[in-house]
Amino acid sequence: MSPIESDHLKMVRESAQSFAEQFIKPHFMEWDESQHFPKDLMHQMGQQGFLGVLVPQQYGGSGLGYQEYISIIEEIAKVCGSIGLSVAAHNSLCTGHILYFGNEQQKSNYLPKLASGTWVGAWGLTEANTGSDAIRMKCVAHQEGDYWILNGTKNWITHGKSSDVAVVIARTGELLDSNGMTAFIIERGTPGMSAGKKENKLGMRASETTEMIFDNCKVHQSNVLGEIGDGFKQAMKVLDGGRISIAALALGIAKGAYQAAVQYSKEREQFGKPISHFQGVAFKLADMLVKIEAAELLTRQAGKMKDQNLKMTKEAAMAKYYASEVAVQVSTDAVQVFGGYGYTKDFPVEKYYRDSKLCTIGEGTSEIQKLVISREVLKQ
Repeated sequence: MSPIESDHLKMVRESAQSFAEQFIKPHFMEWDESQHFPKDLMHQMGQQGFLGVLVPQQYGGSGLGYQEYISIIEEIAKVCGSIGLSVAAHNSLCTGHILYFGNEQQKSNYLPKLASGTWVGAWGLTEANTGSDAIRMKCVAHQEGDYWILNGTKNWITHGKSSDVAVVIARTGELLDSNGMTAFIIERGTPGMSAGKKENKLGMRASETTEMIFDNCKVHQSNVLGEIGDGFKQAMKVLDGGRISIAALALGIAKGAYQAAVQYSKEREQFGKPISHFQGVAFKLADMLVKIEAAELLTRQAGKMKDQNLKMTKEAAMAKYYASEVAVQVSTDAVQVFGGYGYTKDFPVEKYYRDSKLCTIGEGTSEIQKLVISREVLKQ
């Protein structure tokens, strides 16, 4: 079902597939029900090279590219979207921000810990009243000598409680000034940094989502990422890559739901024959597959452009937008194929259905993706 892949890419995909089957599949519903974030599993995935996929080997990473990254997230998300989301957020956001904008000392200090899974990373941009409108953030930082003092709250933060280090963007200039925000690396245990409310979510329940609170949090100037005032611009570039990871996440969820529906349609009999023999079901499966294949092509295209260091803001937004909407459509159709059983927790499609919706919201809603795409089109 995937485009023709090299032996190397096939090996990476099969490694992720084997790991997910062995270490995630036996527990994913238990984690979902209890909203348990399995931090120990993150350490295991680090040892497999899944948490430093894009990090060069000199910093302890796997030194791979976006095609491998897409395959790893996809295979994990086929089994559990929550764990796929944690892998995506750890790699693309926290680790990616330090990789792309950190100085040599910062990269040497933090990337080996993040790539190995010894440390789990978080990334703080969103606030309660500034989701899509991040430029109005209220979390502020002011300088006192060699330190910056942060005050404010970040919301909807993946690993906001369990992370060992976070990259946080705070306002250091005037409100609405895109050059008035700065990124900081903040380690867990820094005085003034704490975790707040943990969200009780519809789906992705094993991926921890909490507030991060800063109350006169004192951060040394050596932990400023890049130049003062560049935080917002850095974040937008980080999100370009992050959107590819969410497209891969959505793709994995869609494929998992589709494969479950195909298998069930062959086994479930009505009126003396498998339901796959009925045109109403067979055509639904055909539509699901076409959408998945199209979503994968968009995602792989964006990944290829990213690997070639080409501008791919539009392509990443298209992949994220389309793949996430397809994940919702395909998982909805999968529940329909299962009928009443699809509405129970005895079968996996109800979880794909719940998990899929986050893909159309996180790292930029579908509406924001259309805004990004249209702006890029109108620049031409």
